[in-house]
Amino acid sequence: MSVSTKAPPGSGSAGAGASGTNPWLIAVIVSVATFMEVLDTTIANVALRYISGGLAIGPSQAAWVVTSYLVANSIALCASSWLAGAFGRRNFFLTCIAAFTACSILCGLAQDLTSLLVFRVLQGLAGGGMTPVAQSILADAFPPNKRSQAFAIYGVAIVVAPVVGPVLGGWLSDNWSWNWCFFINGPVGLASIVAIYFLIQDKQKDREERRKMWAKGLDFDLVGFVLVATFLGALEVVLDKGQEDDWFGSSFIVTFASLSASALVLFIPWALMKKNPIIDVRMLFSRQFGACFVVMLGVGAILIATTQMLPQLLQENYGYTATLSGLALSPGGIVTMVMMFVVGRLSFIQPKYLIAAGGAFVAYGMYYLTSLYGDTDFGYFAWSRMIVGVGLPLMFLPITTASYDGIPASKTDQASSLINLARNFGGSIGVSISQTVLARREQFHQSRLSEQVGTWNPEYHQTITNAQSYFAGQPSTGGSAAQTGIAWIGQTVQQQASFLSYIDVFVVLGVIAAVLVPLALTLRSVKAGKQPVAA
Repeated sequence: MSVSTKAPPGSGSAGAGASGTNPWLIAVIVSVATFMEVLDTTIANVALRYISGGLAIGPSQAAWVVTSYLVANSIALCASSWLAGAFGRRNFFLTCIAAFTACSILCGLAQDLTSLLVFRVLQGLAGGGMTPVAQSILADAFPPNKRSQAFAIYGVAIVVAPVVGPVLGGWLSDNWSWNWCFFINGPVGLASIVAIYFLIQDKQKDREERRKMWAKGLDFDLVGFVLVATFLGALEVVLDKGQEDDWFGSSFIVTFASLSASALVLFIPWALMKKNPIIDVRMLFSRQFGACFVVMLGVGAILIATTQMLPQLLQENYGYTATLSGLALSPGGIVTMVMMFVVGRLSFIQPKYLIAAGGAFVAYGMYYLTSLYGDTDFGYFAWSRMIVGVGLPLMFLPITTASYDGIPASKTDQASSLINLARNFGGSIGVSISQTVLARREQFHQSRLSEQVGTWNPEYHQTITNAQSYFAGQPSTGGSAAQTGIAWIGQTVQQQASFLSYIDVFVVLGVIAAVLVPLALTLRSVKAGKQPVAA
């Protein structure tokens, strides 16, 4: 189906046509601004330990710095399409960048947890509107035959930013302070505002259509927005705090789960009856878009979960610094960057086959990680990220192509918002699943390994005898050689249980990637030359 490149009425699109600006320059500027926003989804992950110390709070409280941003970001995505139509893409995009930059500076200046969370929520709300509008601006700036290459540049920002986040956040935290994880957005944001203000203009026709929209009256689905915000916000709290609070054994989790479920149950009939709902749930029920939405959930889960779990593994079990653990991800980021441009030139291959191939690469990358052990070196983890770095771009860009097949032009902004929401929300689900598997399987493995620790076991008896003999010849550590040997065995058991639990996490993520392969093959074929209007 051919989708018109004409912006939907009231969308207020901005592009190259109005100002004569080189569209590739627009692509770079828009991608830099988006990179800054997506970067903040992971830059604070490796800095939580420093934030805990700087604000004198516990680790669980510091985790809300990440959670609050994701919740606000997901909620803002739902309303970004309507806001862009009512105020114009260019104006809305500039407002979002300005608010995001200001809130980033305020986050860095925060002196207590309460103020940091307030500014982080505002930062997430501003950032949530940037990503889908950026895609629409790119779609309007490029002709259909150039969009795949343009979206490859944009895709680098989306896929590489979560990988760069831990590296940059670790280096800033180790060498400066956690505050600079937020201050760094200041100069980038200001430069983006100036560039977009002068280089991107609204088209006259779109201004006229926007005035007509205001003259007819603004029909914003406030009830639907509140229900969606409640559903996403409450579910995000359940996912992020569930493991810590023992899931449904906690009245806090039960309350928020009930609140989320109630909001969803009320929203579906409301959206089906509403003429212009905040989210058109019929899109999610369609075969093509619904499958793409689920695949993007899986991609987001794998991307964000591995970006958080690998640095955590390296810092806790291998003694890496925050900077070094982030650097272990960087080779994968470089491969991803190269592959985004390669995939941009593979538009002659059906998206469903590229997505399936990407899922196979990612599944193999997760399988590769299941052979880790205590002496695994830096290169091992770098290679694993490079394998995943080949697969993710093969999935990310084709998903955006396939998802817009059959979507009318009037629904493209909303489709863009939903696909980005899937990436964000999938990341939350992935992190939640990974942390739950890690905690529960570590307890399981430690219990099973401890069953083999006893004097009745000849191997244990031989090991403890050798350990005691070794420690007897070492300088005293304040305890007897027997006590030190037993403590060493206990530490070894705990370390091995941790390794095995991380392997289980990678198995689960690998299964998710493998499931996406047959799901991708159920997608319809996209006709050659019929590219969507947005990434």
